Amino acid sequence: MTFRKFLAIGATVAAVSLAVGGVAIAQTSAQKALIDQAKAAGNVGEQADGYVGFRNATSDAALRAAVDATNAGRRAAYARSAADAGTSADVAGARMFESQLLPRIQSGQWYRNAQGQWVQR
Repeated sequence: MTFRKFLAIGATVAAVSLAVGGVAIAQTSAQKALIDQAKAAGNVGEQADGYVGFRNATSDAALRAAVDATNAGRRAAYARSAADAGTSADVAGARMFESQLLPRIQSGQWYRNAQGQWVQR
């Protein structure tokens, strides 16, 4: 990896960090609360691609809508920051997971690693 590429990836992570913070603001408090409750119950978790995923199937329409809204906001943020850094949205999402999302996962919560396995912290 060249130093220039390393800097671009670092800039991507910084830009995505700011953008995803904006997504949290755009998300309603009710949606955030639903996702937080579902994380605590082990039904949803962060994924290595930078999105929230379902660990267990659910028929809860409000939770599905909250996850969809969160992921749509993240998708847009990753695309914007990736375009600015000259990389892909997939790389931006994965870097966000590694640098910002994974460290925030609380003990007892679940996340999906890059191999597709759900792991409990």
